[in-house]
Amino acid sequence: MRIHLQRDIEKLKRRLLVLSTEVEEAVRQSIRALAERDAALARQVVEREIQTNSMEVDVEEDCLKILALHQPVAGDLRYIIAVLKMDRDLERIADLAAHIAERGLALFELPALDIPFRLDEMGVKVQAMLKKALDAFVSLNTEAAHEVCAMDGEINAIKKDTFRQVRQAVMDVPQKFDPLMQVMHISRHLERMADHATNIAEDLIYLVEGRIVRHTPEVTGSMKGK
Repeated sequence: MRIHLQRDIEKLKRRLLVLSTEVEEAVRQSIRALAERDAALARQVVEREIQTNSMEVDVEEDCLKILALHQPVAGDLRYIIAVLKMDRDLERIADLAAHIAERGLALFELPALDIPFRLDEMGVKVQAMLKKALDAFVSLNTEAAHEVCAMDGEINAIKKDTFRQVRQAVMDVPQKFDPLMQVMHISRHLERMADHATNIAEDLIYLVEGRIVRHTPEVTGSMKGK
């Protein structure tokens, strides 16, 4: 029975790795499309969301199958629970990548803004957070996971700065309201991506250390969603 459990867990790990790679690429392409004003690439991101959703369902079904057939305990049970939670976070990140692509498509049709927003910087940091979180999960590196949690505060600070800029710009140039709103929404989507990357890091800490740290400011280094 133990051999069958480990075989199914290894299969699950492979599925999770493929899904993680797919989501990471969707994020990379959505941010690149935004930076380069590449409408064709943005449409590709939107279209690939269907595939990502299907992969997320496959991972969830594998987890439920393992729980039903093998009734894992201790570390194996924690791993399945962590994967189930990570699977949902990856699905939400893919959704957000598609939302950013859609906002980008809308933004490309509007007059360009000459305001130095920090979306490029934010995008680079979010990609770094996601990569570090996924690598940490694969290698069970809790030190890297704690670093991801600490990075979330940087993203929140940039989002707040962007919102401040948008608010001021709306008052100064109200005729640019539509593109400014797209910028605000993109900033929010990037901030939510960072939150989900932090969730993945926190789930790894739970997996390895058996501790739930999402409501521990000194561990997470930030207040998510603020």
